[in-house]
Amino acid sequence: METTVSYARLIRPVIDRVYVGARWAARARMEAFYAERGVDLGYENSFFSGVLARPMPAEALADGLVYTDGDMSRELAQGVTKVAAEGTWHLTELGRELALYAQRATAEAAEELWSSGLPMLPGLASVPRLAELVGRVLAHGLATGGPAFHAMSPPYEPGDASPAMLLVTRLGSLRHHRADAHRAAWRAAGLTAEQIKALPDGPERQAIEAETDRRDEPAYAVLTADERLELLAGLGALPG
Repeated sequence: METTVSYARLIRPVIDRVYVGARWAARARMEAFYAERGVDLGYENSFFSGVLARPMPAEALADGLVYTDGDMSRELAQGVTKVAAEGTWHLTELGRELALYAQRATAEAAEELWSSGLPMLPGLASVPRLAELVGRVLAHGLATGGPAFHAMSPPYEPGDASPAMLLVTRLGSLRHHRADAHRAAWRAAGLTAEQIKALPDGPERQAIEAETDRRDEPAYAVLTADERLELLAGLGALPG
């Protein structure tokens, strides 16, 4: 079994594949829903697992948008969000309707996508079990996560959430633990967002990735070695 540090790097592309696959599968239905309301896809569509639970602090939103231009004028102009005096970002009634739909549509698309693939092989974790494992990692990661992760965790989970909704919502939040770790690693190395995007593979890049692993790995320490393997194999078996 890989060490925990190696595991953190090993599981990240698997998490991304499953989550991003569900998001892309839901995109057409989300675009249609948004178009009916005369708005564009925005931050509430990307950060639904967090913004449905709590307002988003300015620092967390800035980190979440650090690789973009960070422009939120469209969301403000379209009445999706508003900024409080202390700088936190709040969903409006329209924004909450959109975020709730984004969560539901992503879950429905995930369920359709996963059910269209091969059935789970004997010994692989079920979707409810995977959601339970990811939930434990999320809770444990609160001790080490950065601003964006804390804005996204614990995620919003309605009382009637399906196992697919629980899993995709939790994966959406979990991705921010490593994202925070990566930002902290390249900032500690004295780099800017533009510099890290342009940094080629080599010793400097490898050192930043190793530091990212070191900062990300504590979240998974709550799982046993067998449970880490169960999570990796179970997510890896899902179509995405």
